[in-house]
Amino acid sequence: MAKLTITFGVLLILLGAGAFFTLGHHSHTLIPALFGLLLVVFGALANTPDSKRRMLFMHIAVTVGLLGFLGTITGIVGVLQMAAGHPIARPDAAKVQAIMGTICLIFVLLCVRSFIAARRLRLSQ
Repeated sequence: MAKLTITFGVLLILLGAGAFFTLGHHSHTLIPALFGLLLVVFGALANTPDSKRRMLFMHIAVTVGLLGFLGTITGIVGVLQMAAGHPIARPDAAKVQAIMGTICLIFVLLCVRSFIAARRLRLSQ
C-alpha cells in the first residue's frame, strides 16, 4: 500500500502542477499538489518493515486522502451542476476539485479495502 500511496500522491502533484500552469499561476491551484506531497511523504514513511509504523503512517495517509475528498465535495457538486446545464462561478476550479476528489476517493476506498483484508488476515491467524 505504501507504493500505491506514493503513486496517488504523484498523481495529485501532477494535477496541481498541471492546473497551476494551464489555469494560471494562482496559489489555490496548487492545493492538489500539497495533498499529493503529503501522500508521498506518508507513503515513503510507511515503506518500512515495522508493521506498527506502517499502520500508523498508512492511517495518516488515508486520513489525508479522506480530507482531500471531503474538501472537494463542492467542486464535485459544481461539476454535476455544470453537467445539468447550470452555470457556476468558477468552472475550472470545480473541474480540478472534482478530479482531485475522484483521485482521493479511489485512494481511500482502496485503503479501506486493504485495511479490511489485513484485519481479516490477522484475525484468521
